[in-house]
Formats: sequence, structure tokens, C-alpha cells
Amino acid sequence: MITRNQERRGKPPAGPGIVADYKLLPGVPDEMIDPSGAIRPGWDKLMSAFDALGPTELAGRFERADQYLRDAGVFYRKYDGAEGKERAWPLAHIPLLIAEADWIRISNGLVQRAELLERIVADIYGDNRLVQEGLLPPELIAQSGEFLRPLVGVRPTSGHFLHFCAFELGRGPDGAWWVLGDRTQAPSGAGFALENRVATTRALSDIYAGMNIKRLAGFFRGFKDTLFAQGRRDGGRVGILTPGQLNETYFEHAYIARYLGLMLLEGEDLVVDNGQVMVRTVAGLKPVSVLWRRMDASFVDPLELRYDSHIGTPGMVEALRSGSISMINALGTGILESRAFAAFLPRLSKHLLGTGLELPEIATWWCGQSAEREFVLDNFDNLMIGPAFSTDLPFDDLRGTALGRSMTEEQKAQLKARIARHGGDYVGQEPVQLSTAPVYIDGKLEPRPITLRVYAARTEDGWTIMPGGFARVGSTRDTSAIAMQRGGQAADVWVMSSSPVEQVSLLPRDGEKLVRNSPGSLPSRAADNLIWLGRYAERCEASIRILRAYNARLAELSRPELPILSHCAEFLESMDIDASEAMPKGLLNAISSAVHSAGQIRDRFSPDGWLALNDLQKTAQRFGTRITTGDDSTRAMTVLLRKLAGFSGLVHENMYRFAGWRFLELGRRLERAIQIARITGWLTDKDAPDGSLEMLLEIGDSVMSHRRRYSVSAGTQSAIDLLILDPLNPRSVLFQLTELRTQIETLPGGIDDGQLSPAAKTALRIHTDLVIAEPHELTPERLDLLADHLGQLSGLVASAYFT
Repeated sequence: MITRNQERRGKPPAGPGIVADYKLLPGVPDEMIDPSGAIRPGWDKLMSAFDALGPTELAGRFERADQYLRDAGVFYRKYDGAEGKERAWPLAHIPLLIAEADWIRISNGLVQRAELLERIVADIYGDNRLVQEGLLPPELIAQSGEFLRPLVGVRPTSGHFLHFCAFELGRGPDGAWWVLGDRTQAPSGAGFALENRVATTRALSDIYAGMNIKRLAGFFRGFKDTLFAQGRRDGGRVGILTPGQLNETYFEHAYIARYLGLMLLEGEDLVVDNGQVMVRTVAGLKPVSVLWRRMDASFVDPLELRYDSHIGTPGMVEALRSGSISMINALGTGILESRAFAAFLPRLSKHLLGTGLELPEIATWWCGQSAEREFVLDNFDNLMIGPAFSTDLPFDDLRGTALGRSMTEEQKAQLKARIARHGGDYVGQEPVQLSTAPVYIDGKLEPRPITLRVYAARTEDGWTIMPGGFARVGSTRDTSAIAMQRGGQAADVWVMSSSPVEQVSLLPRDGEKLVRNSPGSLPSRAADNLIWLGRYAERCEASIRILRAYNARLAELSRPELPILSHCAEFLESMDIDASEAMPKGLLNAISSAVHSAGQIRDRFSPDGWLALNDLQKTAQRFGTRITTGDDSTRAMTVLLRKLAGFSGLVHENMYRFAGWRFLELGRRLERAIQIARITGWLTDKDAPDGSLEMLLEIGDSVMSHRRRYSVSAGTQSAIDLLILDPLNPRSVLFQLTELRTQIETLPGGIDDGQLSPAAKTALRIHTDLVIAEPHELTPERLDLLADHLGQLSGLVASAYFT
């Protein structure tokens, strides 16, 4: 072991193995090494296990965790300027270990804090006694952009304003955990904490199993049960309200919705009808009772809050007034995230709870008060200066919070002048030096600063704390600031128990009442995306089959000007595909459209299906400019066709036959019928060049079927009969229409009191016309008309279920 003086000089702890070269930062507390230089309990077991694995095996295991996250499509959106880009979730492979005694203190302190915040926000939107008694300055509330006046006097249906909170913690120099910030608006990260746990335990399953680590599932089970219990009491559905796919944490919204069995809803999915929030489903408007809000409150209702919001639902505030909807968390609770509140929490705790804060707060001075403003100006160099409210204020090229002495003299002068004029906009805070924890970098351990994000959920039994959360890990040794948007990482948090832990899951317990969801609970927007996913997938397949046939002949003939090739190129051009490109941009765009549609419904799409679709896109992009037309492109199209078939097989075999699958099937069948009709009309035209019928059978994947079915060589009549009229050929138009009729008639409203819907009638009419048709009657003109009628059928489905 090393002495405190050795620690301050940055000497590594003694002993062999992976810890030997771990050099502490001078004067900075560390999570793994105690002040005496010894490895803390729990960490010694983890490090010994790492040493037993060896560098090669350990690196391989960490790669396994990264591969899982890539396969699962875990991402967050990083904003570079105005545009956000999807980035792989940055996992820090070594978990943060927290002792049980430490965790008990954290949990008790956060339960106390959550209750304190609940009482404060209830007073702000209720009796306002804290202002009347001089415990909160009125300016602190009135100046906050998160104070929503239309919500004053509106009491939540559940009786509580806060239901799900997050807290940022850091370990102070005295070894105690301090609260760095509160997240009450729409706390993010709980889903990422789950994925961190899955990825880390996949890599370290044997180590995890032997360390009595507290499970996360019980926390989510308790919160889920509370949400659904409230939904059942109010007779409506439970959903997550998301800003949509472009939000930085959209993946998490979809993941949590799938994990807990909640509807994932956007503002456009909802409508307020007579004070009741309703979701647009394929079975009509259905009531919603509980919304777990994941968007900022001011965007929720463009009628009474932000008029420029395009992601909200008009009338939502009125629904809250009527008591028909429970919002998790209540609108307006984002005011508690204001940094300035930290200056008043210690006194408010004693006033409202009769005791001080169990977890200390960063010393904060709000510059809206004269004495505090003078203190901040007098001690400017030694304080962190930042915005008082949740919105960052710019000071020249600096944003957010910065240490006074880190600014230039010009910046100091400008900011001091602003504080003197507009003190209420700023706070000064005691500088925070974070503790460090080990990070695995290039085969060795290095200390990096960490903060801890912990979650609290309100259940029927009161507040419960997630036993873990996740740790933010800095990308540099700077112990003053960490942010995911600035290149940090996230680590799993293992709370160690002194005894074996209970195995908990979200599966129903023995004896629990079985509850089935209605098949008509599919939101119309999700159904729309599912049908277009099916259409884009089939459009891609048709394009790939035509390109493969074209390039196979180009490889053999080497003359693109030949009639059969130029004829094929003209048809591809009508599909916005350039045959002269080995991997046409039009095909890449079609694949991207399929991925985009699937991305809109991540909560309803299987991880395997998503992985297969992404693999298709990545493979096509990898081919890119690396291949040439002809034989190269032929092989590439064969590879894409196999991957597309794998995707279709996964969806067809594994997707539950719910309303969602029916709309996906509708899209596939509609597009396949349209494509086959048009391709057949194109290649059976009287002016079609020699070799067209052979190409038609190849594109229609029906060469062998044709040989077995007909005793003569390929002719126009037999090709039309097989690809348009054969009820047993899964590629034929008639086969698609039979399936379309089945799906349309099975959908809600497909047959109502014995009456067919307009879409069902149209499908029956088209189907009947084909059943009685003869091959010689199906001219190219009639086949084009057939494709048009199928397009009209698509429009009828859309008008019935998507508007």
C-alpha cells in the first residue's frame, strides 16, 4: 500500500496485475483506491477477476459488449450545430461499484429530496405560501421560462406533481456524495441504464453472478405496475409521449416503451375531444389516461403554451384541467431544474420537512439578491458562474457554466457588467472537483472523473430508488465538467449487496390476473409507417431483381446499347434508378426509406428485424463505389436479395399476428402486386425486345415454376397466366389480392355488421375481375390500369385508418 503523500504525487498503487500502473490524479479522491492506497472492497474482487482473464480475453469481452450495443442499434443523437447525427452509445466497460452502506445513504437522501421537490412545486402551482412567507423570491419563479402560468391552480389527477425524477451526484472531497443537479422535466437515461447493464453483464456475466449485484428489473416493475394501475382506474391507455425520432434520446423512448409494454405516442397521435385525450388508432379514437412525458412541457400544447410547437397536441392543458389525463411528470415541474433553486433548498428543507438535507447541496448564490450578487462579484475568480435557469445564457464565446478565473479579462468585465444589470439571470456556485474511477483505455486503467445519475420513481408504496442508474465518465482528466454531448462515456453502476439478491423480472408472477391488450390499440401513425415499411421493402426487392437481371446480361453481352438492355434501363429510369451505376443511388434511397419507416416504430419492431434491415443498408453502402457494373453488380444484388429475404423471413415468421403485422403485410402485398403488374406489362408489350419473357420470369422468381407448370417454352400467355392469374404462385398478382382481401377484412371495420368497408369492396372487385380474366385479355394497358386500381386501394386504406 502507498502513503497519502505518494498518492498526491500520482504514484500507482502497489501490487501486480492490471491495477499496478493505475496512477491517481494528485489530490483527487478515487472510487477504486481509498486514501491509504488500498483497493476498496468489491473492487479488489473485480480487479482480481480481470487479472485472471488476462489482457486478451478482457479486451475480447469488452468488444463483445460493444458488439451487443451495435447489434441492438443503441444510439443517442449528438448535435453538431443545428443537425443531429446518430452516434453509437459510448459504453465505458468497467462498472462503477458502490457499497451497500453508501447506497443506503444515497437512497435515503434522494427519497427525502424527491419529497421536498414535490412539496415545493405543489406550493408554486398551488397556495404559493413559500413566496408569501418570504422563503422564495417571487422573481425566482416569475423569471423562469419553465413557470407555466396556465397550469397555476391545476391539481394533478394522481394527486402528485412528480412521479419520475433523476439526480446528478458527485462525490465530494470529504468522501460524501453531493447533489449536483435535479432532473424533473423529462429525465432521460433510464433505458440507457438498462442497456448498459445488459451489455456489461454479457461481457462479465461470470463476475457479475458472483458479486451479489442488485437488479434493476424490480424498480421498473414497480413503476410499471403503478402506471397501469392508474390507467385501469381511469379506464384508458398508458403511453410514453415522445417528441419523435429526431430527439437525442429517441432510442431510449422506444426501448422503454417496448420493455414496459407502453404505447409510444407523438403529439400528432393524440387529439383532445371534449376534454378527453384520445389516441388515433386503427380502430378509431381510444381514450388515454396516463402519459409519461418525454418532451419539454412548453411544447406539449401549442394552444396554451408554445404557439410555435409542431410536436404538441392542442387542448392538452384543458384536458389536465378537466382531470381526464395524468401527466408524468406534471407540466411545469421543469422549474425545479433551475440552478437558482439550489440556493434555497437547505432552508426550504428545514421549513417543509423539519430537517436539513441528508445529501449536501453545492453552495449556490443567486445574483437576484443584492448581498449574494455582491458576494459573487467579490469572489468572481473562485466561483463557477452560470445561468440561473435551465436555459443557457451566452457570455461571448462561453456558454453554460465556467470558472471565473478561466475567462479572459475582457470576458470577466463583460459578464460582471451583465450580472450587475441583470443579476437574476445568473448564479455563482462553489467549484466542484469530481472523484475519479478507472476506465479501460488501450489495455490499461486510467482515472477519469465521474458523476452518478440515479432515478427515483413513485409507486403505490411511495418513492423507490433505482439500485444503480448510470455513471457519466469524462473523456479527459478534467474533474470539473462532464457531458455526453462533449464526448463522455457511460458506465453501468453495480450496487453491491452483503447477501444474495432476489431474481426479479417483468414476467407475470404466479397467480397474477392475465390482462390482454386490445388488437385495436395500434396508433394510426404506427400503422402508416408499417404499411410503408412493407412497401419500401418490396420496392427494394423489385429493383434488386431487375438490376440483377440487367447486370447478368450486361456481363454476358457487354453491350448496353442492345435492345433488351436499353429497354431494361428505360424501365429502371422510370423507377428513378440509373442502370449505369453499379450500386444505384435510387436503390440506396429506397433502402434508406425502409430504414426510416422502421425507425419511426422502433417500439413495435423486433430487434432482430431492425438488425437485419440495418445490415442490408450497411452492406449496400459498403458495396458503394467498390463494385462495377456487370458481374460485380450481379453478385452484389444477389447478396442484397438474400439479406432482404432474411429480413422478410424474420418479420413473417416472428412477428405476432397483431394489427401491426397486418398493416406490414398489406404494404408488402400491395407493392408486390403493383410491381409485378407493371413489370409484366412492360415485358409483354408487343414492342418488347427478344429475351423479354425470359427476363420477366427471372425477375418474377418463377423460372422453375414455369417449366413445371407449362409443357411448352415460355410464351406471353403462359407468363401472364403464371405471374398474374395463378392463385398458387406466391409471386402472382392474384395471390397478393387474395392475401390483401384477408388482411383488409380482418382489420377493425373491415367487415361491420356484415357490410364490407370501401377498401374491402374495392379489393373484392379487383380480385373478382382477375379471377374471371383470361391471359389474352390482360394487355399491357389493362395491366397498367390494374396497377392504378391497386394504388387507389392503398389510398382507401390510408383514408380509413390514417386520417
